Amino acid sequence: MNETDFAAQLRGARLTTAEVLYYRPDYPSLLQSFCWQTQDIAPDFPRLKQFLDHWRREIEAVIHSVHVAHAGLIKPAEWRGAALMEKIH
Repeated sequence: MNETDFAAQLRGARLTTAEVLYYRPDYPSLLQSFCWQTQDIAPDFPRLKQFLDHWRREIEAVIHSVHVAHAGLIKPAEWRGAALMEKIH
């Protein structure tokens, strides 16, 4: 059973974005990029580690580097009201 993103957030998961820079065997001089997003828990990032382990086992591409961005705490969406200047007669 899959849990909802909100339930994952209550467990501490936050939106995590990983940019994987890699080389393919057929183009070894070309550095390529792959972006991936998921809900994950910092600082261990178990889903990201599982994804990278799968990559190393199953994909014929050498990882050059991985950049990770991780969203902070659950917070309300930012909302700004605009004052409406209008006379009502």
